[in-house]
Amino acid sequence: MSERFSVSGMTQKSIKNTFDQMDQMDQISQQYRKAFEEVATKADHIDDSQIAAVFEMLGTYRDICEQMALHPFKVASKETQMVRKQFSLLKNTAMRAVGRSVSPVAVPDGADRRFSDQEWSDNILFDYLKQAYLINANTLLEMVSELEGTQAHTRDQFVFYTRQLVNALSPSNFALTNPEVLRKTFSSKGKNLVEGVKNFWDDFKSSPQVLNISMTDFSAFRVGQNVATTPGKVVYQTDLMQLIQYEPTTEKVQKTPILIIPPWINKYYILDLTAKNSLVKWLVDQGFTVFMTSWVNPGPALKNKGFEHYMQDGPLSAFSAIEKATGESEIHAVGYCVGGTLLACTLAYLKDKGESRTVSATYLTTLLDFSDPGGIGVFINDHTIGGIEKRLDKAGYYDGRSMAFSFNMLRENDLFWSFFINNYLKGEKPAAFDLLYWNSDSTNLPAKMHGWYLRHMYLDNELIQPGKLELMGVKLDLGKIDTPVFFLSTIQDHIAKWKATYLGAKAHNGDVTFVLSGSGHIAGVVNPPGPEKYGYWTNAELSETSDSWFNNAEKHKGSWWPAWKTWLLERSDEVVEARQPGDRELECLEDAPGSYVRMRIADVVKETGESD
Repeated sequence: MSERFSVSGMTQKSIKNTFDQMDQMDQISQQYRKAFEEVATKADHIDDSQIAAVFEMLGTYRDICEQMALHPFKVASKETQMVRKQFSLLKNTAMRAVGRSVSPVAVPDGADRRFSDQEWSDNILFDYLKQAYLINANTLLEMVSELEGTQAHTRDQFVFYTRQLVNALSPSNFALTNPEVLRKTFSSKGKNLVEGVKNFWDDFKSSPQVLNISMTDFSAFRVGQNVATTPGKVVYQTDLMQLIQYEPTTEKVQKTPILIIPPWINKYYILDLTAKNSLVKWLVDQGFTVFMTSWVNPGPALKNKGFEHYMQDGPLSAFSAIEKATGESEIHAVGYCVGGTLLACTLAYLKDKGESRTVSATYLTTLLDFSDPGGIGVFINDHTIGGIEKRLDKAGYYDGRSMAFSFNMLRENDLFWSFFINNYLKGEKPAAFDLLYWNSDSTNLPAKMHGWYLRHMYLDNELIQPGKLELMGVKLDLGKIDTPVFFLSTIQDHIAKWKATYLGAKAHNGDVTFVLSGSGHIAGVVNPPGPEKYGYWTNAELSETSDSWFNNAEKHKGSWWPAWKTWLLERSDEVVEARQPGDRELECLEDAPGSYVRMRIADVVKETGESD
C-alpha cells in the first residue's frame, strides 16, 4: 500500500488536525441540537398576533400570485427578459473560464454592501452566483412593483414582502455560498460556526418570540456613564415620565426654558448620546435652561394608560412643573417624532382651553398627517392591527422588541442580514457602537395607548381632520394653533417622510418655519456643528406644495442647530441668572439620567413575573 493511503504515512500534524476538525464538528452538532431543542420548547409561546402576521404574509404572497395571473403577458415579458439575461450570464461565464474579459450582466446597487468582498467579482463561481441571484431578484421585484390595478398601499405591501423573500434568499446569507464565511470556516477549522450558534442562542434567550440580533457590544455601554451623561437632576415624576432639569454651564441663561419631549417608543438619550453629539449639552452650553421628559418602560401594570394619560402626565404636567422650577409660565416646547405628535395635540388642546403655555414649538421629524406613514405603512391595515390588539389584550403592553424588529425589517439588509452573517455565520461579536446600543435599548408601550394610537392616528388619520379627534373632552383642530412653530424634517427619512411632515406644517396657523435637513430620521436631527456632514435647506415662504417649497429653497452647509438657535432667540432673548435644579419649589429626586431610562425590557418582564 502506498504511503499516501497508509495511516503510518500520515504526519502527526495532519492526524491532530483531523481530530481537531472532528472535535469542532461535534461541538457544532451539539450546539445546533441544543438550540433547536430550545426553539422547539418555545413553540407554545407563539401567540395569536404572530400567527396573524404569518397569515398576513402568506396572504400577501397569494395576492401577488393572483395579480400576476391577471397580467400573463406582462409577466411573460419579464420572464423572457430574465431568461435572456441568464443565458447572457452563462455565455459570459464560459468566456471568463477561457480567459476572456466580459462586462457583467447584473451589478449590485451602489448602496448594496452584501457583495463588497472582492471574491464575489474575482472568483468565477461566486460571480456567477451573485449575478444569477441579482437577475432573478431584480426581475421579481420589478414584476411586483409594476403590477397594474393595485392601490398604492397594496403595492407597497407587495414590494415589502417580496423584498423580504428575495433578500432572505441572497447567497450571501448562506455559509456555503458566501466566500467570506468559507474563508473564515477553513481558517478557524469551523470555530466560527460554533461561536455563531452560541451567539444565536444568546440572542434567542433574550427575545424568543421575535429574534432581535445583537447589533452592538452591550457590555461596552452604561447609561449615565458613557451615554446620557449630561449632568442634571430628576426634579419631578409621574407614573409615565421623569422630568430632568440639566445643570447650567453658563453664568447667565435664557429666561425662557426649553422642554424636549422625545418619543416614548425609544429612550430619550438619542439626544444625549455622547458629549460631542448631544443636542442637550449643546443647548445647555448655549445658555438655555433645558428640561427633558424621560418616559417609563411600561409593563402590564400600566396597560390602561392611554394617549390622554401621556398628554396629562407628560407635557401638561411638565409645563406646570417647569413653572415651579423656574417661575416661567411659557416655554419653548420641542417634540421629536411621536413626541411631536403629542406636542401638537397638547397645543391644540390648550388653545381650545384659552391657555398659552408656549413661546414657540419645534417639531423634529414629526407626522401630523398620516396619509403617507412611510415604511411602517406596510403594517397599517385592519388585519394586522387586529392581530396586534389581540396581543395587547393578552399581555397588557406591546413588547418593544417586536417594534424594533419591525423597524429593522424596513432596512433588512443593513439592520438584520448583515448582523446575521457577522454574528451567526462568521461567529463574531458585534462592535461597540453607541447609536446601535441606543437602537437596541427598546421600550414597551401600554396596551391602551398603542392600540388607540395605531387606529386613530395611522389607520384613520384623524388628527389632521379638524374636530375629528377628541382628547380629554376637547375636539382638536390644528388650524387653531397660532404659536410660532419650527418644523425640522430630513430628506432621507423613511419613518416620517418629509413631504408628509410638510402637510402637518401647512395645517398650522400663524408663523411657520419649515427646514429640511440632510440624511435621515436620526442622523439628520443629531447633526452637531463642526463636522459639516449634512447640510440643510430653507425657504422663508411656506409654499402650497412641498415640491414648490424645495424647488425654491436655499441649500446651506453644516448643521441646522445654529439656525434653530437664532430662530429661538428671535422669539425670546432676555437673560437671567443661571438656574440650578432644586433651587426653587421642586426638590431634586435623583441624579440624571434617572431610574426610568435604566429600565430595560428584560427587567420589566422579570419584575412583573412574566416569561418570554
